Amino acid sequence: MKLRICHLYGNLMNTYGDNGNLLMLQYTAKESGYEVETEIVSVGDDLDTSRYDLIFFGGGQDYEQSVVSRDLQTKKEALCAYIEAGGVILGICGGFQLLGKYYQTLKGETYPGIGAIDFYTISKKDRLIGDTEMYSDRFQETYFGYENHAGRTYLGDKVQGLGRTVQGYGNNDDDKVEGVVYKNAFGSYFHGPFLVRNPHFAQRLVDLAMNKEAQIKN
Repeated sequence: MKLRICHLYGNLMNTYGDNGNLLMLQYTAKESGYEVETEIVSVGDDLDTSRYDLIFFGGGQDYEQSVVSRDLQTKKEALCAYIEAGGVILGICGGFQLLGKYYQTLKGETYPGIGAIDFYTISKKDRLIGDTEMYSDRFQETYFGYENHAGRTYLGDKVQGLGRTVQGYGNNDDDKVEGVVYKNAFGSYFHGPFLVRNPHFAQRLVDLAMNKEAQIKN
């Protein structure tokens, strides 16, 4: 069996070691006995989600996000349908932000996301930086990471965070919530990279993508 991975905007959204997440997904899949095929889908490319079992969407700076945000609108319908159907996707930092409604910069510029999940992000001058630990009540697991972001993400009333922060800030400096989970879509501010520091979560993603378990609960 083969795990087919889409590295969404992998040539643009790859800051803070996010490519390590892709390497960890590939390693985990191979250790689980699967072949792995990875493709970058970027600006100007068509996105045929039927070709993939898992999508990884890493982080980037404001300039890269502005470019990606514009192009992402051409892929919005396909991505939203993929997520609603239970497709597995992990967004880190900027990729996480663009799964929501919008990202607003310090200059007041607004970059639209795909609105697949009910949340929005606004930037503030002070960055949220440091080692982070969260506990996921949903999965009863602890995750470790490192965060460095100016954006503050606020989830809608009916949207569940990936976990609650034990150390660090998480999505913002107000509610002690980190990341998001919706069906089989996950977002997080954890760098480090996230999956290398939390191999049990990498295994969860691979298992979901290969249909070993059905996570959809929303």
